Amino acid sequence: MKPGAGLFIAALLWLLLGAAAFFSSALSLAWFLTGLSLLPLIIADGLVTRLLYGSLEVSRDIPFSLALGEPCRVTLRFRASPEGLLPFGILLFDLYPDSMGCTGFPTPLQRKSLQNRGILVFEYTLIPLDRGVWEFSGLELCYHSPLRFWSRKVFRPCISRGRTYPDFKKLKQAAGKDLRGIWELTGRIPRKRGQGMEFLDLREYQPGDSVRAIDWRATGRRGKVIIREYQEEQDQQVLFILDSGYRLHRREGEYLQFDSALNAVLLLSYAALKHGDSVAALSFGAEERWLPPGKGPRALTGLLNKLYDLKSAPVPSSPFSALENALSRVHRRTFIILISNFREEDGESLSWILPRIRERHLLLLVNLREKEAKELAFRQPQNAQEFAERAAARFYLRSRQRLYKTWEHLGLLTLETSSTDISSDLINRYLLVKRSGRL
Repeated sequence: MKPGAGLFIAALLWLLLGAAAFFSSALSLAWFLTGLSLLPLIIADGLVTRLLYGSLEVSRDIPFSLALGEPCRVTLRFRASPEGLLPFGILLFDLYPDSMGCTGFPTPLQRKSLQNRGILVFEYTLIPLDRGVWEFSGLELCYHSPLRFWSRKVFRPCISRGRTYPDFKKLKQAAGKDLRGIWELTGRIPRKRGQGMEFLDLREYQPGDSVRAIDWRATGRRGKVIIREYQEEQDQQVLFILDSGYRLHRREGEYLQFDSALNAVLLLSYAALKHGDSVAALSFGAEERWLPPGKGPRALTGLLNKLYDLKSAPVPSSPFSALENALSRVHRRTFIILISNFREEDGESLSWILPRIRERHLLLLVNLREKEAKELAFRQPQNAQEFAERAAARFYLRSRQRLYKTWEHLGLLTLETSSTDISSDLINRYLLVKRSGRL
């Protein structure tokens, strides 16, 4: 137990009375008698709080699955035990995880609802601030004594566990234009190129259709212009390789670059599964995780359950080793998308494995550029140091462009993007590859 506010106030008043008694003998007697009467009250008040208060039974209702950044309602239910006195004052603090945010604690509870052994319902709002597993260990209650001379802190175990996932609804809304209207943005009728298109149907010619799509034999038989419709080939395979090491462990705005890359992977997986492709994922760097290829809604659920708590860390990561690992796991032609932040030295290390990939697979190297490098390269220098920084930044960016040209000359695909644009850029590139027939 700890001294309460009432005890401090009573002690302060008694000391003030003692200071006044120094100048008056009458007040001295009053000070002495007050002390004698106050001491038993303090002891009795403490004994009631310590020995006679009953306990409170508590339960917590909270959804098992939460969305990152989406407010969540938590309900606590309290019931007084049949034995003991009901506390005269109750202060509550729920021990929510560090990965969640909340304001308003500690907060007092209204004991009227607990009288006659009723149930007190208390609700508050939490906001998940980080992905991953979370756990409530319990809550703390502070009981006040009848005269407020003492307060007693009590821990009540009340375990709740769950998971915080990326808010997929917000991700889809943020890229809604790309997911809903992308076909209108890139043309209505795809052309057959390579093995990437499958014949769908014959139909009458409409204004705006390509002349190359006309089926002349069907046109001659029916006596009207008939065109051949194609659709993207189904059941192709997409593999995401995501760097969780130091290369993407850089904060830009509210999130790390890695978090933006993970959101882009989830969005593109959703788009690929909608188009009938199978999706696989591999992480490297801080932690290696492998999700085998899957199709349909279950594949997206499996991807969320596999990657929802994956986080980056400032540890070394090797794109070369990740590609070696990927080649040992995929056994059919695959569209491999490797997301990292590439360095000039990666050109030499990857040169040993790129020919092997080019023979059987299509590789897209996605580079998340540093915001600081671009800002330094185009900043107007004010002194010699800033001039040197701008020169170094421009040299760094030019060396990166030379690396891209080397990879593209080898038949690979490259994409440089930012944390804010990676989702839409990836979806557009995927759809262009699908339409080109390169898969």
